[in-house]
Amino acid sequence: PPGTWLLYLPCAWSIGLAAQPGCLPDWHVLSLFGVGAVLMRGAGCTINDMWDRDYDRKVARTASRPLAAGDISTFQSFIFLGGQLSLALCVLLCLNYYSIVLGAASLSLVITYPLMKRITYWPQLVLGFTFNWGALLGWSAVKGSCEWSVCLPLYLAGVMWTLVYDTIYAHQDKRDDIIIGVKSTALQFKEDTKQWLSGFSLAMLLSLCMAGMNCNQTFPYYSAVAAIGAHLAHQIYTLDIDKPEDCWKKFASNRTVGVLLFIGIVLGNL
Repeated sequence: PPGTWLLYLPCAWSIGLAAQPGCLPDWHVLSLFGVGAVLMRGAGCTINDMWDRDYDRKVARTASRPLAAGDISTFQSFIFLGGQLSLALCVLLCLNYYSIVLGAASLSLVITYPLMKRITYWPQLVLGFTFNWGALLGWSAVKGSCEWSVCLPLYLAGVMWTLVYDTIYAHQDKRDDIIIGVKSTALQFKEDTKQWLSGFSLAMLLSLCMAGMNCNQTFPYYSAVAAIGAHLAHQIYTLDIDKPEDCWKKFASNRTVGVLLFIGIVLGNL
């Protein structure tokens, strides 16, 4: 699913950037984070569905979710969530102590993010903070701690990227969101969405350049950043915010953005 990729790819970027010059990323660490991304994405969805079950019943796209449809109980959801988090903890405990503490610190974001749409028009920003934690954690898993001159710009780039793709995603549900009183950047930006997305994209590209310069990346990396810029420009230019099917298509295409950057990181490090 696109959401799992969007959670995993910032981890992969960070792991790739942390690799020794001339070396491929650590495939063991990449695999651990892949498993962790699947588990935490699943846990995040479970938490989101538990918080939003009453809202989900009122939205056509989400009314068939198991909790909203009444197929499972809240208690069963808690049991399932406990299993997901327990398995995710097993993955986390495979990392160094610094990374265990850093990873555990993200749990508060995972739990509280679904509430943000009730209180702010910027829940996508909080999702960005949550979904891109791996940009910090990946580096620390390889190196033992964060190199903030690299990790922070990479994290910021990921947050800006999330604001792009999740604002697009939010336009799918904006009519229902207005009716049920849920907030989003899609409702905040309205017809100015493309201008905001362009600004976020520019901030993402500049942050990626800063991260690359601070860890001595080479031509393939910056070529990938340029390709990402072209992809985002096309994505935003052709976006029809009033067509849910086009919003979904553009949202899902962001996996390509993440993969392009990972390829650029790997090639730039060789």
